[in-house]
Amino acid sequence: MVLQMNHIMKIYSNGVVANEDVSIELKKGEIHALLGENGAGKSTLMKVLFGIESPDEGQIVLNGQETAIKSPQDAINKGIGMVHQHFMLVPSLTVAENIILGVEPKKYGFFIHMEKAISEAEEIAKKYNFDIDVRAKVEEIPVGIKQKVEILKALYRGADILILDEPTAVLTPQETDELFVQLEKLRDSGHTIIFISHKLDEIKKICNRATIMRSGKSMGTYEVKDISTEEMSRLMVGRDVILTFDKKPSNPKEVLMRVRNLSVRNNQGVQKIEDLSFDLRGGEILGIAGVEGNGQSELIDSITGLNKSYKGSIYIKDTDIEKSSIKEIRDLKLGHIPEDRMTSGCAGNLNILENLFSNQYTNQEYSGKMLLKTKRIQERSEELIVEYLVKCKSFRQNVGMLSGGNIQKVIVAREFSTEPDIIIANQPTRGVDVGAAEFIRRRLLEFRDKGCAIILVSADLNEVFSLSDRLAVMYKGKFSGMFTDVSAVTEEELGQYMLGLKHQEVQEGVIYE
Repeated sequence: MVLQMNHIMKIYSNGVVANEDVSIELKKGEIHALLGENGAGKSTLMKVLFGIESPDEGQIVLNGQETAIKSPQDAINKGIGMVHQHFMLVPSLTVAENIILGVEPKKYGFFIHMEKAISEAEEIAKKYNFDIDVRAKVEEIPVGIKQKVEILKALYRGADILILDEPTAVLTPQETDELFVQLEKLRDSGHTIIFISHKLDEIKKICNRATIMRSGKSMGTYEVKDISTEEMSRLMVGRDVILTFDKKPSNPKEVLMRVRNLSVRNNQGVQKIEDLSFDLRGGEILGIAGVEGNGQSELIDSITGLNKSYKGSIYIKDTDIEKSSIKEIRDLKLGHIPEDRMTSGCAGNLNILENLFSNQYTNQEYSGKMLLKTKRIQERSEELIVEYLVKCKSFRQNVGMLSGGNIQKVIVAREFSTEPDIIIANQPTRGVDVGAAEFIRRRLLEFRDKGCAIILVSADLNEVFSLSDRLAVMYKGKFSGMFTDVSAVTEEELGQYMLGLKHQEVQEGVIYE
């Protein structure tokens, strides 16, 4: 065994038992999946391995020797590298500069030796068969290449064990396949890879063994070829999880949103959306797929009032929202699940109750003439915590102390509890385990069946395919494809539209009565 983590215990200062007597063994030259719900303890276990957290009990044995890992730098020095879900790259620097950042080769003992840096970056890319232009700026390269740069950063620092946290979350099917080829080559050359993912089909495709966690404990390690995705889900969640939905046929009603000739530039003046038009009807889910950075965020920010610097028009229920405040837009019964739950989805330093009612404090059910109706708000908070399966001590617990998946449940509970007519769901299940994802997706379908109009932006193509009634693909600020028969589109074909290899000349989603 190249690595053993034996009987790891980690109890946080607030009393939460994150890891309880967890053991895991890694073989040299394997891809080992680490599975579990959000809050199951897998992130804490990896933080212990990478030196971000110290265990309260237990031991780490590396290459047959017991060791203590005191910091991330200590982990790197011992041959352990971690590629985080959110890239840790400097966009304005080149690929080579990012790869050597912090361990730069020096000239005359003081100056950065850029020629040598470029040469070493090219050498390591060639060694591991990564086809990358190391002179390109990171801000100009596709998301799939950025993922490879992160891996090369770890390999450049001598990593023999690689921790990959949700490595395919933002990749197209083609980019995922390319990444898997590279990971298999790394495995075959003797590297050991810990693969953290909620995509069970990918785990079946790429991983050799899987350790499954639930409620801070290990549920065992399994040969992936010998266990079904249904059994994996049951071990993770503690119950059977429905991975597919029997979706009723859509019954589109009146148009609730009209977007006409929308054009948006970012803060640097770069055109992110160009002359985009579409309609959204009650009783339908319009799925939007696309590689990140092709205008999805700018579109959602414009619709929800976060961005007012656009040309064109956006009508919600026949109201032009150009001069409307965010509150006025929300008062039109629009709910918004933002892409980044920590930046714009919640206030991490406030408690669950305060987050749940941050958009309802003027509602007469919860607000009197002078004071808030505290008892009713507390009662409703407890109801929502139960209804949305939020794992917490009480509504007084700070949201920032919850796991990512439970923070997402709080946001979804807040947005859905207002009974919206329009829902903007931007990556609603990103980084969320299969049980929570099933719950959120089922709720979206329930709202759609009640006549709600929904925009679903998701990098999870299984989610897009299973929920969408119409499906649009965004590429360079336009719809490169619009599909009304979603069942007739394959993942590979969708990936070609996402990469700009295919393009339809379509009347962009406009419905003429």
